Amino acid sequence: MVVWFVLAGAFAGLCAGLFGIGGGMIIVPALVWIFTAYGYSPEVVAHLAVGTSLATIIITSISSLTAHHKQGGVRWDVWKHMAGGLVVGSLLGAAVADQISGQVLQVMIGVAALLVALKMLFLSNKEKMGKPLASTPVQVGAGAGIGLTSAIIGIVGGSLTVPFLNWAGLSMRQSVGTSAACGLPIAAAGALGFAWFGQDVTGLPEGAIGFVHVIAFVCIAAASFLTAKVGAKLAHKLPAQTLKKAFVVLLIFAV
Repeated sequence: MVVWFVLAGAFAGLCAGLFGIGGGMIIVPALVWIFTAYGYSPEVVAHLAVGTSLATIIITSISSLTAHHKQGGVRWDVWKHMAGGLVVGSLLGAAVADQISGQVLQVMIGVAALLVALKMLFLSNKEKMGKPLASTPVQVGAGAGIGLTSAIIGIVGGSLTVPFLNWAGLSMRQSVGTSAACGLPIAAAGALGFAWFGQDVTGLPEGAIGFVHVIAFVCIAAASFLTAKVGAKLAHKLPAQTLKKAFVVLLIFAV
């Protein structure tokens, strides 16, 4: 089982750095498959996968945002406006997810990936450079909505934040870098929420803290921390349109 956790973490970290998605689109399906294969209760598999994914992305986001910051790819002014909304939305999302069945969660993840992929596919090929960003209240509101949705389906916002920031006027590289930074408050608040709301749930494996699988967290976090830096470096070398197309392909594949 440990080997599978390490492999999933390595690939998720690479994708996190390359696309600014936090790795959740890779980690959640991988963990659902691993937990199911090892006979975990169907009632807790999806929630355990989402909660553990959010916890691992705390580490991945730190690695990814550091690399993007060094490349000048993070708009910290935008991050500051969105962070509060991201935290509140993520905590609320964890509470909502606790009331949703595992099967419904899996369907929501697939639908979200497909919709975001289609949205990115039909965005204008020309980046909206120079377009003024939305007002601060709109950025805060967008953060809350992204945090809420991200915590429920465990994708940590990149699949939502990147399109939003790119539409708002940031370059694709800045959208990816800022999205990586936005993943940290989402992951931290969401993971705490899933750990808290999963405390009294029956059927959890030994060693789990609520809906967070500790061994999976350690293995995936360690592997993804290393490979996220590689992905971030590649993101600043690839042409912007190549990056956008690769992002769309990844989301469709995740469905």
